[in-house]
Amino acid sequence: MTNGQQGAGAVGEWPALLVREWADTRDTLHMWTQVVGKIRLAMAPMVNHWWQVPLYVSARGLTTSLIPHDRRSFDIEFDFCEHQLHIRSSSGDERRIPLAPKSVAEFYRETMAALRELDLEVSIWTKPREVERAIPFEADTEHAAYRPEHAHLFWRQLLAANRVLTEFRSRFVGKVSPVHFFWGAMDLAVTRFSGRTAPEHPGGAPNCADWVMVEGYSHELSSCGFWPGGTSEGTFYSYAYPEPAGYAEQPVRPAAANYSAEVGEYLLPYESVRTATDPEGTLLEFLQTSYEAAAGPGKWDRRGLETSTERA
Repeated sequence: MTNGQQGAGAVGEWPALLVREWADTRDTLHMWTQVVGKIRLAMAPMVNHWWQVPLYVSARGLTTSLIPHDRRSFDIEFDFCEHQLHIRSSSGDERRIPLAPKSVAEFYRETMAALRELDLEVSIWTKPREVERAIPFEADTEHAAYRPEHAHLFWRQLLAANRVLTEFRSRFVGKVSPVHFFWGAMDLAVTRFSGRTAPEHPGGAPNCADWVMVEGYSHELSSCGFWPGGTSEGTFYSYAYPEPAGYAEQPVRPAAANYSAEVGEYLLPYESVRTATDPEGTLLEFLQTSYEAAAGPGKWDRRGLETSTERA
């Protein structure tokens, strides 16, 4: 068994992972995913709401999916089972970078060097986004922690959340995002859209231009996902933009869910899902009722946008 693969045979389960115990690894991994995410951002053509830039949960960790590069393509995958960063070119060549305790600066140098060796030259803006202290990657020697067992457990949290978010996504026939991992805020998310345009977003995300948020929130939406912070083991969230009148007073379930006026979101502790008799059902109840909190008061065309789960 590879280091960090403890319990890997039970990947369908909801693992416990205390934020306080893996915060250093989490924060380093956050910056590493920003490096890789910015490589995809630099090469992929623009898609509405920045859907060309996130990562995706894979059978081994997190992947960029295929990225175009002139007449070739490549992908990059964080493998949280063998703890390697795989860079694979459509030419058949590849490079591997060990995931181990190292600074963001070292990870950045190794990744860009591997791309050059594969003749996949990419230039990126090295200042991280959506964080208060935005240390350029090449200068960041502060974030340098990596415990394989914690990265592996986080991937298993993402696997479980991704499975339920994908089921929830399938119940909507209107415009809906993929289930994707946004490296800016380090959250796994899926977003439903009413079909109507939204008021211009005011922006305000740290170290992120306002026009980025204007594009992301150009249309009325209800978004939900999982973030590895906020409560002891991470937090499921749901929010609406724009927030309709009466949104915060809606009967969102289960009982452990609550509306936070501070962040303008409904929140549900990961631990409440993990310890429930039916974790999947508990999370689906939260996702559905928090969506209804937006779609009902917001007068969405629910008959035209929603569907039964029983489809051929």
